[in-house]
Amino acid sequence: MHPYPHNYTALATGAVTGPVVVGSPQLPELGTSAPPQFGGPGGTWSPETLLCASLADCFVLTFRALSRGARFEWLRLECRVEGVLDRIEGVAQFTRFSSIAALTIPPQADAAEARRLLDQAEHNCLISNSLRAERVLDARVIVEDPAQAAVARDGATRLHADTRAGFSAPAGNAGPGPAPPATLPQP
Repeated sequence: MHPYPHNYTALATGAVTGPVVVGSPQLPELGTSAPPQFGGPGGTWSPETLLCASLADCFVLTFRALSRGARFEWLRLECRVEGVLDRIEGVAQFTRFSSIAALTIPPQADAAEARRLLDQAEHNCLISNSLRAERVLDARVIVEDPAQAAVARDGATRLHADTRAGFSAPAGNAGPGPAPPATLPQP
């Protein structure tokens, strides 16, 4: 890692109508527009979805760095961030970001250590630390069943440990049994 401070640059260019093109030196350009909630066409990235994507991306990258430092073995981390935009005292602002994360680990990995690293990743994510909205992490750890490893590559895993705060697995799902979805549930 380079010493602090780090400097980053982005540029946005737009005309009276049409997309706004954002870019950064040595990166591909990306077309954006207002989201449908603000009269935009939909189907393109918006500042709001880019912000949520930045949080999800930073969470995964932070977890990756922490797990590498801890020599923690894992298979896949999926993170969905849901942002709530509201009007507070006449000013539109994000008031809450919920990160819903699912970490798949091999059977020999320590689920408690996985949860500790997930919590650390949320705490150390520099993007979320730069925002003033409330942050919530809902994380689960999925232990891959070695007998189902071939199936797991197609998206199915078995749940052996779920460490989400306040989560209790339905009867029959605390150990071997029907596999939960490998991807996060959609809202």
